[in-house]
Amino acid sequence: MKGPGQRSRHSLLVPYGRTVLLGGALLLAVPAQAVAESRAVILEDFGSQNQQGFPLGWEAQRNITRAQQAYTIRTSEDGPFLAAEQADQRVFKRIAWDPKAMPMVTWKWRLKAAPPKDSDPIAAVFVSLDTDLFFIPVATKYVWSLTKAEGTSIEGGLFGASEIVVQTGPQPVGEWIHERVNAYADFKRLHRHEPAEEAWGVSLLAGPGVEIDFGPIAVSAP
Repeated sequence: MKGPGQRSRHSLLVPYGRTVLLGGALLLAVPAQAVAESRAVILEDFGSQNQQGFPLGWEAQRNITRAQQAYTIRTSEDGPFLAAEQADQRVFKRIAWDPKAMPMVTWKWRLKAAPPKDSDPIAAVFVSLDTDLFFIPVATKYVWSLTKAEGTSIEGGLFGASEIVVQTGPQPVGEWIHERVNAYADFKRLHRHEPAEEAWGVSLLAGPGVEIDFGPIAVSAP
């Protein structure tokens, strides 16, 4: 039986639902019955981009100009994806969903070039289900690590995200790897309290010197 931080390499992403703007964040307007029937709601499919190829609705941790050069949408026969190269910062999307009703988060990523020996993490997906007293996102950081063992968990400090290693090593290269995590259960275990009723959003990070692709991100009921 899989633990809360473990994932499946064969998750199914089913587009469903619509979004509305609420308080500056995107809120998934999905009835409970629809959630049960669809099983998954796409948070991002990388189907919309600006003139620079940067995904619409996304922001940069520090510098938007450099982010738009490092993170660009590309398309293959399998659909659009976000390609990251020479990234030096995170990019994030504010999008709300009910983490208790839809605790499972799925995505896929594909390493394109083996990272340098000192590049750790290779990449990370941050799932933020709450904010602190200063309205800073409280995140669980799901890591593809070069050296840390798969399943390793590290509790974050005042200014750092809690971390779970879901993939380790510089292989495979050129192959999509599907991840599936129970973000709600992981949040309660690592942060030791219930998350907010509406999640804050998601962030993506490619490590220094890494070339990696990110596929669609979705949430679903268990």
